[in-house]
Amino acid sequence: MDRRQMCVSNVRYKRPTADERKRMKQLLGYLTYRDSRDQGMKRVAGQERWVDHGMGGSVGEIARRCDDLRSQHVLTFSLVVNPNPQLVAMIPHDQREPFVRELTERTIDGFFEACGWDAGCEYSYVCHHRESDDPQTPGMHNPHTHVVLPGTVWSEEAGERIALYFSQNRKVDHIEMLHDATEQTMADMLDRYVGLDWEQRFDALEMLREEQKSIIESEPHGFHNREDGLQIPFWGGVRQMDEESCAVGYYLPFEGEDGEIGIQFRPLATGLDRQYAERLSAAVVQEMSRYPDHRLERYQATIRALLEAEQEGIEPPQPTVGQSFDIDL
Repeated sequence: MDRRQMCVSNVRYKRPTADERKRMKQLLGYLTYRDSRDQGMKRVAGQERWVDHGMGGSVGEIARRCDDLRSQHVLTFSLVVNPNPQLVAMIPHDQREPFVRELTERTIDGFFEACGWDAGCEYSYVCHHRESDDPQTPGMHNPHTHVVLPGTVWSEEAGERIALYFSQNRKVDHIEMLHDATEQTMADMLDRYVGLDWEQRFDALEMLREEQKSIIESEPHGFHNREDGLQIPFWGGVRQMDEESCAVGYYLPFEGEDGEIGIQFRPLATGLDRQYAERLSAAVVQEMSRYPDHRLERYQATIRALLEAEQEGIEPPQPTVGQSFDIDL
């Protein structure tokens, strides 16, 4: 697999201005009480959400520490550590939050060690549990962390705090160092949490998806009529969501940001046993052949009808037990 896809770690910063201080407090409040724009967090009495490594455990404390430890140009840095949901799915549900917490702490420690700042740096972080918004695999568990860092770091050599910076130039590339620390930590932890064969399992899953996607090499099963009158072909098929569950839906061309045309899957029924999903997909295509109307809307309606009626010759899907993403912190 492309190891750059294992985990995303992005850095942003806010300047020490009145407006940025206000935005920083708003961000801290958002991170404390929301998991995403649409998802609140489960509040547990007597339990703090922030994990304090020197920057505080509440909005007020962290805001004061950011102000006290600011540099001339930076009030605070914010860092996101977001492991690939496809890899997270390989980890038992009750181990996912400990995994992400350890990933965050080891990544930060590894990054500062690589930078030569042996004393490390103060930080606090919060763990969020949200559902992925990837249109091909919507609703996957996507635990991640938001980390708050100060604008300065203690320097043993200087005997005082110096400006913390994330340079990206020929001499030193801190962003690349951060990505390297993230990837190495992620790989080491997957070996322990999932097993030494996690990469082979991931590659096998990707190979299966490519085989399922090969349906687009055949004639389209119908067309989607756009409002501008253009007809877009589609292919009914299946796609493995993770190692346990499959989805039935359709493949459709789309135009990427770079203008290139690609193919993406759109699920219509998820959480299915793979063999059942394949039989259902074949039954939908066969049912579609009975009608002269091969519009995408017809295909969608046919899937819904077959699922509801449990057509003869198709075994009902094995129910997938849902997991709650609300985890006591």
